[in-house]
Amino acid sequence: MSLVMLSMVIAACGGSDDGNGNASGDGGETYNWKFVTEEVDGQVQYEYAEEFAKRMNEKSDGAVNIDVYEFGGLGSETDQVEQLQNGTVQMAIMSPGFTGNMVKEGQIFALHFLFPDSVEQTQQILNDSEALNSDLRELYEEHSISPLAYWTEGAMQWTSSKPIEKPADFENFKMRTQTSPLILKSYEAYGADPTPMSWSELYTALDRGTVEGQENPIFFIGDASFYEVQDYMTLSNHNNYVAMTTVNTDWYAGLDDEMKTMVDETVKEMQDWVFEEQKKQNEEYLETIKNDTENPTEIIELTEEQRKAFKEKALPVRDFYRSDVSTVDGQVLDKLLEEIEASGE
Repeated sequence: MSLVMLSMVIAACGGSDDGNGNASGDGGETYNWKFVTEEVDGQVQYEYAEEFAKRMNEKSDGAVNIDVYEFGGLGSETDQVEQLQNGTVQMAIMSPGFTGNMVKEGQIFALHFLFPDSVEQTQQILNDSEALNSDLRELYEEHSISPLAYWTEGAMQWTSSKPIEKPADFENFKMRTQTSPLILKSYEAYGADPTPMSWSELYTALDRGTVEGQENPIFFIGDASFYEVQDYMTLSNHNNYVAMTTVNTDWYAGLDDEMKTMVDETVKEMQDWVFEEQKKQNEEYLETIKNDTENPTEIIELTEEQRKAFKEKALPVRDFYRSDVSTVDGQVLDKLLEEIEASGE
């Protein structure tokens, strides 16, 4: 916390601050936290953080005040990871794709065709998985980041400057990706030329042809207007965009039991809320894209046979994950695969 911010908190509370956003004074203890997201006002992550802040404020009778920051408010995606680690911010929604170089196991979410086709079933796995909520969480905590929950923002789709219907269509195709090495490997498996890039640069890059395509959930493709500078959108459902509700590990450990319970309960109840929010936004933006006659987008819906061709190319990447990425010999992946299989029984 900066000296300026610290003095403001002390002045506002009429007391002292413990350096973790908690202040005590004549009116009792108050909490002033920062919550940063990778999306902007109106998009799923930002709406989640706003709703979370509202619920915490109400439950605490106004004692908890959370400032929500949209993407860019405190820097890039990688800046935000560092800010959470050093405690500059207490909470963050982050994508494992931007922490893949730091927590190797977090790249697991870059594996294509890993989760069930059903987004609802995928969310249930994210809620219940011991591999993710225990084993993977412990690995993040080695870096002062505690994931309290994982949730889907919807199935991932491709937009492109040419039709994408079979793996050969990706040959030498300049595909924008996040920085995760495994995401790059996933697209190299199709023959593409993956290019890591922050989403803040993506619209211009697509418009100029610096990159030819990208992947995102439909709501993000619509809200960020990527479809306006792309001719095609392929409904591939090749992956889910997974986000994490994370906190600074030391800060979280320092909360008193009552406050920690309030945070945990709110995180848990937000799982159903955010599932409905992403579903609503993805459905609405699909209609927006379909009906935008000024920016016509040809929508390609892959058949099961076409998806199978991509899946065959994608499956060997799991072996690369085990041998070249994982620091625990693929144990998190193998346990998750068992949990996914059991979920379909």
